[in-house]
Amino acid sequence: MTPTDAPITNPALAKDPLARASNSVEALFEVSTEVCNQVGGIYQVIRSKSATMVQRWGERYCVVGPYVESQASLEFEATPPTGPWQRLVEALAQDRLRVHHGHWLIAGRPRALLIEHQVPVSRLDQLKFILWEHHKIATPPGDWAIDLSISFGDAVLRLLRKASTIWPWNIERATPRLLAHFHEWLGGLAIAEVKREKLPIATVFTTHATLLGRYIASNDENFYGNLWRLDQAAEARKYLVEAQHSIERACAHGAHVMTTVSSITAEECEALLGRKPDAVLPNGINIERYDVIHEFQTLHAKFKERIHRFTMGHFFPSYSFDLDRTLYVFTSGRYEPRNKGFDLCLEAMARLNAQLKAFGIPMTVVFFIVTRRPTRSIHPQVLEKRGVLNELREVCQEIMRGVGEGLFPRAAKGERVNIDEMVDPYWAMRYKRTQQALKSQGLPPVITHVLDDDSKDPVLTHIRHLQMFNKPDDPVKVVYHPDFISPTSPLWGMDYDQFVRGCHVGIFPSAYEPWGYTPLECIAMGVPAITSDLAGFGRYVDDKFREHDMWGLHVLKRRNRSFHDSAADLARWLLAFCRLERRGRIDLRNEVERHAAEFDWARLGKNYHQAHDLAVERCKG
Repeated sequence: MTPTDAPITNPALAKDPLARASNSVEALFEVSTEVCNQVGGIYQVIRSKSATMVQRWGERYCVVGPYVESQASLEFEATPPTGPWQRLVEALAQDRLRVHHGHWLIAGRPRALLIEHQVPVSRLDQLKFILWEHHKIATPPGDWAIDLSISFGDAVLRLLRKASTIWPWNIERATPRLLAHFHEWLGGLAIAEVKREKLPIATVFTTHATLLGRYIASNDENFYGNLWRLDQAAEARKYLVEAQHSIERACAHGAHVMTTVSSITAEECEALLGRKPDAVLPNGINIERYDVIHEFQTLHAKFKERIHRFTMGHFFPSYSFDLDRTLYVFTSGRYEPRNKGFDLCLEAMARLNAQLKAFGIPMTVVFFIVTRRPTRSIHPQVLEKRGVLNELREVCQEIMRGVGEGLFPRAAKGERVNIDEMVDPYWAMRYKRTQQALKSQGLPPVITHVLDDDSKDPVLTHIRHLQMFNKPDDPVKVVYHPDFISPTSPLWGMDYDQFVRGCHVGIFPSAYEPWGYTPLECIAMGVPAITSDLAGFGRYVDDKFREHDMWGLHVLKRRNRSFHDSAADLARWLLAFCRLERRGRIDLRNEVERHAAEFDWARLGKNYHQAHDLAVERCKG
């Protein structure tokens, strides 16, 4: 098996992809609540692979999502439908279901149908009764996610019913003309009714992470070790997610083809949902979005300078260090400190701090934790010192401009010049005062923002426990940034991708991660990264790329290992990285960038094509 082959779990998927069962399909509907609606990771999956889907399906490919006006105004272009699509939209309008037809403004510009699915409470209650009557799924009142799943699922079902009259069963080939691919339980409830009504539609369901698994993993450090001993029904009751779990199981068992995104999540699906996935569909990335030809090294240097500016504003008021011997390391992701491995990162950083001291390695490591939490504001001290640094920079630029304009003609004449005498007294005074204003007596803060629950925050609690307080003699510094990095932030003036390009290493040693886009994004930008064997991406890399360590992608062993053993391994890897000279780091980034194409949708998209073909085969009469 070559590195680009998919981890196929069903022999039927190994057919020649050119012998496509889906050639007779007139329309593929890809359904998700995150179409034209950025909420989580599924948005990234569908968005990034859209060009690959359009390449195969053309105008037959259509994404289906909810109409959210604030998001649609940014991402959706309404266009008048024609042909069968016009008949579909008009038929739904007659059925009092408003559907917006247009195109998603992303690569490939796929056709999109956005549905106004909200219903009155009386209708919602009726739909809940039908759900119980047909599938014995009881749903509580007042849960917005369950209500969204029900109302959106009913709207999608109505759309598919109408579509099946416009594109009916292909009697000649005994195959369906329609294929519907659903993502997650929130967007998949229509599957159960499609199966019950025996609509002539081939169906695929992809779960990106089981809902119950995410709850259990947050509270069980040995989740995968205990997985096969769990009573899924009892666990659903324990975590008060019986309805959501039942909906997810109905989706999994109702689809012709059940898929997930990684082999590690496939274990979870089999144990908790009671169905072994027919295929694993690894998530890819659109490399074109990140491809900057041979400029990625130049961009690294450019954006590293911007991170230097943050570092000077944050640390230099208290003390300074050599920026030429400073490494920027970061982790990022949803605020799930244990699942995302924030705790393990901090433990490893504390060990690295001691090792750098013990071995006398003259490097400084600034470690960023980037996530999002409710905050009151940017920390006043952080904001004030950044403002003073900006003023100091403007003063220096003004002095250089003034000196430069007068220096050149005098130098051309061969005059001897005292540079100090050429500085305007006003700017010299501004310079001294601004330098003085920048100084601070305290230690640099470990957090950039003011939290509502500072004393209870697990990340801050762990930092305090490890006593990582950014002391002058500590070579490892910590910056906890509980907000997105954006160009509008007064601390950054850059976006997240630019921040990643400016860093030296991304570390993501997750304890629970069905896939994990963050290390994949690093690879796409030529940045070495660390993942774990408890992350779907890490398992995929371990299975397919035996020499991944040689080209800058390390898979940390966490499965069946203690927290502290894994932390020690991570610290050892980071110490080895700190020992690299600049030339070695450049060579490593070159190797990382060279392997990025292995994860492009142009290679991984074929797994979706094979799953679609299998669904059509299984739907044949």
